Amino acid sequence: MTLCYNSFEEGEEMKKIAILTSGGDAPGMNTAIRAVVRSAFHYDHEIYGVYEGFKGLVEGNIKKLEREDVSRIINRGGTVLGSARLPEFEQVKYQEKAASNLEKLGVEGLVVIGGDGTFKGAQALMRQGIKTVGIPGTIDNDIASSDYTIGFYTALQTAVDSIDKLRDTSFSHHRCSVVEVMGRHCGDLAVYSGIAVGSEFIITPETGFDKAKTIKAVQDSYDRQKRHAIVVVTEHMTDVHQLAKDIEDSTEYETRATVLGHVQRGGSPVAFDRVLATEMGEHAVMLLHNDVSGRVVALKGQDIVDFDMDEALNMKKQASNKRYGLYGRLLK
Repeated sequence: MTLCYNSFEEGEEMKKIAILTSGGDAPGMNTAIRAVVRSAFHYDHEIYGVYEGFKGLVEGNIKKLEREDVSRIINRGGTVLGSARLPEFEQVKYQEKAASNLEKLGVEGLVVIGGDGTFKGAQALMRQGIKTVGIPGTIDNDIASSDYTIGFYTALQTAVDSIDKLRDTSFSHHRCSVVEVMGRHCGDLAVYSGIAVGSEFIITPETGFDKAKTIKAVQDSYDRQKRHAIVVVTEHMTDVHQLAKDIEDSTEYETRATVLGHVQRGGSPVAFDRVLATEMGEHAVMLLHNDVSGRVVALKGQDIVDFDMDEALNMKKQASNKRYGLYGRLLK
């Protein structure tokens, strides 16, 4: 069940809230931090920043934030609060320590920005009595409850810019480029970037990997007298260097593999991510201001809404068959 963006009524408000970022950084996280801090001031809350994610929460690396702490960060990539992974946070004693550090400061509510692992950490803190709200920040776009996550569109633009540059050199050398993008278990970065650059083939967890079909698509491109070909692959699907060798051995294209890697995480967030992060950040504060917790903020269509955290974590992302077939239809 969702709550509409404008459905809030005034209620009991908590005095102090905190914010942390966790997991992989994503462009737009700083924008969300800024929105949370400034919205907190608007609703007369004290706001605390937790540095280095759940690790910092356990270690007590927490600082009261002022307005100037979030000045000039709206266009910065990364996260000024830092991020760190703490596998030990699955243990109750670490969860209790984290909750205790917040309680010592009088902090009742916490906004967490990250992916599904971050939200699971938030759920653990709820069991310790801390009210939490999650904001989806991940370049993978793998949070099923939200149409888009903070950072996805910036990472997509980075991938498209990089592949466009590879196209120039591929065209010059009559070459096929096999390009690996990030995405973990979600193929959105690959399929969106593949459509945007006009790739000959896209390999994602949703499509599966068929080497013979991939090689045939590349050879068909050569037979149509194209001077270059592009294959976009989601990370972990196959060894792209071996795939490049197999394509070169089986077709008439010289073939090279390129792994874009963590360059996709960096850079100034595009306008879409800045607006999304700002709206989601304010919505998260409004939830806590109205004593609502255990929610994940989401974008559905044109609306900012929120879902029960358990519901959000159990949703399965649905691939768009129309979108996945689009690049293939345009090749015919």
